[in-house]
Amino acid sequence: MDVNKIQVIDDDGNELEFDVLFTFDSEDTGKKYVLYYDANDEDAQVYSSIYDDEGNLYPIETPDEWDMIEEVFNSFMAEDEEDENSQDMD
Repeated sequence: MDVNKIQVIDDDGNELEFDVLFTFDSEDTGKKYVLYYDANDEDAQVYSSIYDDEGNLYPIETPDEWDMIEEVFNSFMAEDEEDENSQDMD
């Protein structure tokens, strides 16, 4: 998934557009994951789904997968914060 935006159908059948935060592949599960958010929402929540090569989204259902995603997200945020701090020093 190499796009910056994705369309998600909500429970009411509405098509919503979200910005992609990042994607990653898990060697442990053999699945691809996408983390995304609503850039128009000041208190944006980050969502995550499994996706396939055609761009179809699937729900994450196991607690182990959620734990792994949370760990990857926290690493991503820590790296992003480090990058911002190093740019502030320049």
